[in-house]
Amino acid sequence: MNVKVEKLENNVVKLEISVDSAKFNEGIKKAYKKNAKQFNIPGFRKGKAPMNVIKKFYGEGVFFEDAINFCCDETYPAAVEEAGITPVDYPKIDVVEIGEGKDFIYTAEVVVTPEVKLGEYKGIEAEKNTYEVTEEEIEGNLKAKAEQNARTVEKNDGEVVDGDIVTIDFKGSVDGVEFEGGTAEDYELTIGSKSFIDNFEEQLIGAKVGEEKEVNVTFPENYGRDDLNNKPAKFEVKIKAIKAKELPEIDDEFIKDVSEFDTVEEYKNDLRAKLEKSNTARAEREFEEALLEKVIANAEIDIPEVMIEREIDHMVKDLEMRLQYQGLDLETYYKYTNNTAEKVREMMKENAEKKVMSSLVLSEIAKVENIEVSEEEAKEKALEIAKQYGGEKAEETAELIIKTQGAMLNDELKSEKVVKLIVDNSKVTA
Repeated sequence: MNVKVEKLENNVVKLEISVDSAKFNEGIKKAYKKNAKQFNIPGFRKGKAPMNVIKKFYGEGVFFEDAINFCCDETYPAAVEEAGITPVDYPKIDVVEIGEGKDFIYTAEVVVTPEVKLGEYKGIEAEKNTYEVTEEEIEGNLKAKAEQNARTVEKNDGEVVDGDIVTIDFKGSVDGVEFEGGTAEDYELTIGSKSFIDNFEEQLIGAKVGEEKEVNVTFPENYGRDDLNNKPAKFEVKIKAIKAKELPEIDDEFIKDVSEFDTVEEYKNDLRAKLEKSNTARAEREFEEALLEKVIANAEIDIPEVMIEREIDHMVKDLEMRLQYQGLDLETYYKYTNNTAEKVREMMKENAEKKVMSSLVLSEIAKVENIEVSEEEAKEKALEIAKQYGGEKAEETAELIIKTQGAMLNDELKSEKVVKLIVDNSKVTA
């Protein structure tokens, strides 16, 4: 096999691959074995005609199509390796010369990973945010804990106030016509939860048990249903019950009941430590992101459109999997969000381009800096992932992860090392 490499524009490489005649003849023999049973030649039982007879009957090129496929499948990967390129799409194959007893010559045009011209990636400066834990946060967490453990009491003689839980029947209509999903009975609604559109909940404040109210609202412009988008609606609402939340007193006894601590002070100290840790992690993450943005901006890359489309494919697949966990599919999602597959792909395009750029830049830095991942590091990471799933077979799961996702795991660890290198060599602006 002989390979000639020609670089074309827009990250396209053209390979001219010559396959010797003996190899091509092997492909013809394979094609004959594959297709012999399909031929019905007079004087021979079906599928028993010799190859030469079939060729005389149908012409010399009768087996060429499959022979080409056999030869390309075998020689193209080897040619790619010899040329030292990394394709990111399927090749376009064109036959240059073909014939029995001749060398088979074909070209393969393919989009390849683009060249990355790195700019500065060491000594990068970025601002590092600091986030202080405030007493308001601590008190807010305690209040939320009390809310979680609140009990409800009937207040049948009182009026609805913000925070109450009301049981209602309602019937909605647009232009005097009831609409699908606009009617319910014995529905529990927490006033102030903003779970209903517009100011629906606020209009129930002051109502009493047994009272019927007319509530007028307007659906959002992007509600997701053409029959309701931006439409005014009227709801007939009946108040059937009112419950008020009764919050427990936040004292040591309460803390003992809801946590592993004995006093409010102990709980606050632990909460403060956790919030400080979370804030530190957030600041570090934002600092890394700011550095990476500058490193990527310093690089020059002409990204092939096909790489962005492939990344969007992955993002759509991830979306589909997340929806499946919720019992939905893409078509239902498109319907209720008033979207189409084309619109969603367009919305994903900017993020997809950023992900591809980031991946290419980090990969190039890893190459320049000779960053590698050891077998031990890969095993350790796989085991860490496996333990997150729990169970007693973490080591077996880790081996499966390495076997099925080894390349992805390797790339992830390389990226982590590159990010660490960038951070370790960075500067914090005052």
